[in-house]
Amino acid sequence: MGSIDTGWAREQGAAFGAERANRVARNAVTSMNVMAAARDYTRMRTYHDTYGVSIKRTGEVTNQRQSGRCWMFSAFNVARAATMNLLDVDSFEFSQAFGMFYDKLEKANAMLDHVIALVDRPDNDRELDHVLEWGMSDGGYYFEAMDLIAKWGLVPKDVMPETACTKSSAEMDAQLDRLLRRAAADIRRAHRAGASADELAAKKDAYMADVYRMLSVCLGEPPATFDLEVKVGKKAKVDAAKLTPILPEDAPEKADDADAKEAEKDTRMLLRDLGITPREFAERYVPFDPNDYVQLVCMPGASRPWKTAWHVLLEEPMVGGTPNRFLNMSQEVLEQAAIASLKAGVPVGMDADVMQEFPRHIEDFPGVLATDGLDLEGLFGIGLKMSREDMLDVRETSLTHAMTFQGVELDDAGKPVAWRVENSWGKDSCKDGYLYMSADWFRTYGGAVTVMRKFIPADVLELWDKAEAVDVEPWDGVAAGLGVRS
Repeated sequence: MGSIDTGWAREQGAAFGAERANRVARNAVTSMNVMAAARDYTRMRTYHDTYGVSIKRTGEVTNQRQSGRCWMFSAFNVARAATMNLLDVDSFEFSQAFGMFYDKLEKANAMLDHVIALVDRPDNDRELDHVLEWGMSDGGYYFEAMDLIAKWGLVPKDVMPETACTKSSAEMDAQLDRLLRRAAADIRRAHRAGASADELAAKKDAYMADVYRMLSVCLGEPPATFDLEVKVGKKAKVDAAKLTPILPEDAPEKADDADAKEAEKDTRMLLRDLGITPREFAERYVPFDPNDYVQLVCMPGASRPWKTAWHVLLEEPMVGGTPNRFLNMSQEVLEQAAIASLKAGVPVGMDADVMQEFPRHIEDFPGVLATDGLDLEGLFGIGLKMSREDMLDVRETSLTHAMTFQGVELDDAGKPVAWRVENSWGKDSCKDGYLYMSADWFRTYGGAVTVMRKFIPADVLELWDKAEAVDVEPWDGVAAGLGVRS
């Protein structure tokens, strides 16, 4: 124990400059930054964007812009696969602005409920501090998106398109935070002055009207009803009474059998469903059950035993919504559930610590996530490798970003070699909007998949259904590893 001094620093500097490798590393990093200098060209060039199991219809790559909506984009990208198959189209996109509107509204409602429930707590209470600190965070989980779909429905993107505030949410979030913290101060001051429970509830209602107004200014008013008009394929599984051909039809007057079959395949149809609500749209054209999913996480460690279900307190953004639930299982269980889903043509929501060992801005290998693609230890001459268990123990890693598995390459034993990952940073990022993720990278920095029940082994499904969840505080290490509000 003790301080360091100038003599010690001079000795370190002299020793550093005496080593050729140190000088080369210094010159490289100071000119091109860490990741570019650490890139292992020989290893990077061995990774290829080819997969033996790959979802056929993935749709156009989406873009969350400068917002924290990755969880919503991931969930909506999974949900749209069912819609694309139903409509027989190669691409479709739901309105994330619509989802964001109601996510913010629900979060505000839950926050003010917490403020009232904690109204007797002192100003420095830890639970109250957590509620006030996180406020209008953009972050969330897959189950939150499913709750939004079940309660509020969905609309196509052109019905409620992106705005400046969805593309860059910080300014809107700051004003929403200010409004809600003003509300919290007002409610707590009124309680100290002797206001009744009904009077506090009335204050909350008035502030919620203000929240709605602010969201409408920033995002536009969400539609109560809309007209669905969309081009669909010949094999669309929809109400035939709502279909009309797009004229002129393409069938030639004289054609052999092959030409006729081709024309039949290319016949253009228009689906019109007028005056429907967002919930009706979801019920008719998003054919999947929002409650039919299991969230598996892999968080090894003595304090994080396998087969444990966790519930993070103070993290339900929708009053009356689905309680958050995470089941801790080995990485192999996560992998095999994801593989089963992909083989059946169903994409998989996943979460990872995406910026770990990620040379994002390197032009020749922009979308490669691999544990051997960067030689950081060689660059610095310092040991940096850590096990996933150790990283979780000391809060070096957490689930910071949600994406979507769209494919996987398997070895002869049926184990994953690499994953095809659809991101939500636009088609110009990474590799045409996709990431190549090695199996080792996902085992080290990936820690969650959300999979339909039918792809989960029976014994794991029983645990999911019956295991009593252990409550964890939002500042606990488990919650940190889960990326609470990240």
